[in-house]
Amino acid sequence: MNLFENFKFGDLFSKKKIDENLLNKFEELLIQSDVGTETASDLKEKFKKEKIGKEIKDEKEIFDFLGQQISKILSPYEKKLNNLYKNSPSIIVVAGVNGVGKTTTIGKLGKLFKDDGKKIVFGAADTFRAAAIDQLELWSKKIGADFVKSDLGTDPASVGYKTAKFAEENKSDLAFIDTAGRLQNKKNLMEEYKKIFTVLKKINPEYPHETILVLDATTGQHALNQVEEFKKISNLTGLIITKLDTSAKGGILLAICKKFALPIVAIGMGEKESDLHSFDANQFAKILIKN
Repeated sequence: MNLFENFKFGDLFSKKKIDENLLNKFEELLIQSDVGTETASDLKEKFKKEKIGKEIKDEKEIFDFLGQQISKILSPYEKKLNNLYKNSPSIIVVAGVNGVGKTTTIGKLGKLFKDDGKKIVFGAADTFRAAAIDQLELWSKKIGADFVKSDLGTDPASVGYKTAKFAEENKSDLAFIDTAGRLQNKKNLMEEYKKIFTVLKKINPEYPHETILVLDATTGQHALNQVEEFKKISNLTGLIITKLDTSAKGGILLAICKKFALPIVAIGMGEKESDLHSFDANQFAKILIKN
């Protein structure tokens, strides 16, 4: 992942004094990197304030500037993974459209907390896809987590209810509830989520403690639409961004934070169990602008 992998800023700015024409080209490159028009405009203005009328020595000067600014933008949205555990049981609903790596992410989250000595239960509330239930059950066996499921087509809210009750009765530390992600059927999906939250709050008004949305970084600007839709359905408390080890530019995180001000819990950097990392804005900025 490299935000500016294909852009040679040195060719654009080398031994030239910064003027409005160069600044506009700079802004265009930023927009092409998925950072969003508003963020691109802000970065351009900050760059202008610092560099207007000055000569750029080399690309490093530009990358250093971008790294500092990206870190500043993202730092307020850090939310450490271990903050997902508040008390026993911590009930966590995980949302996301089909194909973003939601179920795999739940498995990795469970593994991280299991390795920390926590007792984990997974609830398979995506009752419309047999593959999702089977995959989550495989993860539960792999890491030694408890598993709650019902028959295919069962009311998802009943699985959410059973999972939360199981967590209470069996003294689980964290319960991760997998959910459906059929945005093409938004009306039904919205009703399902509302019902899940309603039955959870009947058990305890504080449930769920977290509602995490998983996003695929390779979808670029489409990720913004997904956040918009899921915010209508539920009170999102954090984001996990997957597939940042691929061709994703990663700039979409800046656009999402700018628009929605939602915390980023973790980023996925590969398929391995160990490839889910707590989000660190400074480290992420360094990865983004490496060249």
